[in-house]
Amino acid sequence: MCRIRLLLGDLDSEIVAIRGREEGIGDGLAARIRISGKYLHDAALREGVELRWHATTLYNSIYRCDDNMLVNVHVYGAPASQNPVLHLRRVLTGRVFDHYLASFDRVWATGTPQTEET
Repeated sequence: MCRIRLLLGDLDSEIVAIRGREEGIGDGLAARIRISGKYLHDAALREGVELRWHATTLYNSIYRCDDNMLVNVHVYGAPASQNPVLHLRRVLTGRVFDHYLASFDRVWATGTPQTEET
């Protein structure tokens, strides 16, 4: 079975509002998260899929599949679409890969699990 972990910004957190202002898109960030949450809600109720909401400051967005990872690094004042994406592969020791994976795990540990209502 495949394990999927999804982590989205908490819409009620001040950090989402701050980041939206910093990126110059205001409530647009919260709107994007809200839409993503709606799209992912039913999938996240399936076995092997977990969705959590977090209220931490983001420095990157991480997309991982097995030993490949895409890291969209966030540059202050610019939306994600205007920032570089790093393609990392776990090879040999995988120090950089593992560094980003540990970051995701730390945020995951702070996240609030989705419920049927959220």
